[in-house]
Amino acid sequence: MGRSNFSSHHQQTHVRRHRNAGGATSKSPNAAKTSPTMTDYLSLHSRLAQVGQEHLLKFWPELTNDERIDLVRDIEELNLDEIKLYFDRATVSMNENGIKLDDRLQPLPEGKLISIARAPLEKLDAYRDEGLLQISNGHVAVLLMAGGQGTRLGFDHPKGMYDVGLQSRKTLFRIQAERILKLEELAQEANGKRGHITWYIMTSEHTVQPTYDYFVANNFFGLKAENVLLFEQGSLPCFEYDGRIILDEKHRVARAPDGNGGIYRAMKRQGILDDMQKRGVLYLHAHSVDNILIKVADPVFIGYCVQEKADCAAKVVEKAAPNEAVGVVAIVDGKYQVVEYSEISAKTAEMRNSDGRLTFSAGNICNHFFSSNFLQKIGSTYEQELKLHVAKKKIPFVDNAGKRLTPDKPNGIKIEKFVFDVFEFAQKFVAMEVPRDEEFSALKNSDAAGKDCPSTARSDLHRLHKKYIEGAGGIVHGEVCEISPFVTYAGENLASHVEGKSFTSPVYLRDSRDPLHGHL
Repeated sequence: MGRSNFSSHHQQTHVRRHRNAGGATSKSPNAAKTSPTMTDYLSLHSRLAQVGQEHLLKFWPELTNDERIDLVRDIEELNLDEIKLYFDRATVSMNENGIKLDDRLQPLPEGKLISIARAPLEKLDAYRDEGLLQISNGHVAVLLMAGGQGTRLGFDHPKGMYDVGLQSRKTLFRIQAERILKLEELAQEANGKRGHITWYIMTSEHTVQPTYDYFVANNFFGLKAENVLLFEQGSLPCFEYDGRIILDEKHRVARAPDGNGGIYRAMKRQGILDDMQKRGVLYLHAHSVDNILIKVADPVFIGYCVQEKADCAAKVVEKAAPNEAVGVVAIVDGKYQVVEYSEISAKTAEMRNSDGRLTFSAGNICNHFFSSNFLQKIGSTYEQELKLHVAKKKIPFVDNAGKRLTPDKPNGIKIEKFVFDVFEFAQKFVAMEVPRDEEFSALKNSDAAGKDCPSTARSDLHRLHKKYIEGAGGIVHGEVCEISPFVTYAGENLASHVEGKSFTSPVYLRDSRDPLHGHL
């Protein structure tokens, strides 16, 4: 952490403070380099030997001074007391993988799940009013999980900077920023008071600088710079199967991001929980960057959770088919959790209720609500108890001769935490089932895959926006249809623009704040 240089511009120092508030784990990028001495080496060797990791120093005599500094820094960033514990807990969880949970499983009870499609409109309107009121009062923040690069898309930048090919050429980051701005305006119209939605963006070591530069170059998309805070996801070392940490190079430890469940530790270490308290943020909407239909800080969801006094909640979509490879939100041994598709038998996956709908139908889409009180409890207590998930991977390593090799089969493990593994600690957990065609279209793959790719994201947004226009009394001929977030957040207030009008594709309803020619 803390390896990117920021200049002394006010906002950059502001971001740096949040990136480096972890103190012990973050080194200032401009700290004077001091050469490790023999005493440093001996003290480090002795500490590593106590936890069976002294092999990390085996190339010490061959390293340059700068390489030794890098290696010492990498080792200092490991919490050596935790390392053995992590590996032991992870291997226990690895041995539990594959155990079917059928006998211990129950679906979400009726009273804990509201379906947007089946709820009375007046109830949804009341939730929306509540959500807009909380936004006007400055009580709502958004946590965007944006640590990933667009590698699978063939895009060598942070995924949020990806343009799926809309007429406006807007990227995922821009679309989400504009939805936040629109929501602040809607809340002001409803309550006569402008509240700001704080936007916390979790990046990774590799994406923090390009993400920051992109926001600065685009003037934070019209948001106030002080309300956009970047912080970094942590990482965990990669292990051989015997528990020894892998060296990526002679002077670098092999590490991998600690999963989206790393948000809890990162928020505590980098001062985000403190910042929320200071700003009076009471509620947080957390989601991943790659859902183009995301209703950022959705007032209906926020209002529902506030009125239910929930600590924690999940948006879910109805599973498309029993064998759809998606985790489901359910109850295991009396506790809420996401059960992976592989953890239940086909027979259980196919069970149906009397109305013909799947019994275990609440598909998880990485879209969550947390009260700030609950997040404080996670940070101080439960984070240490989070499950660890293990993936066997092909991890590049340095052999005994010091040569870096890339294996052709898995040779070690990466450990991750998942954001939804805090559900079990919630006193009051609820879920909201949302229509997939209105709220979920993931961007994971290149177009060659034919699903969860740029062309499906684009056509899902076109279809939804066409539905908005037709719902407000307009007619659209053709399929290509885009509405700027400045015009509508979720289909509201469109009648004055479209009622009784006929549009021919490609349609692009824009606002005076949108660039004229689509290109940004």
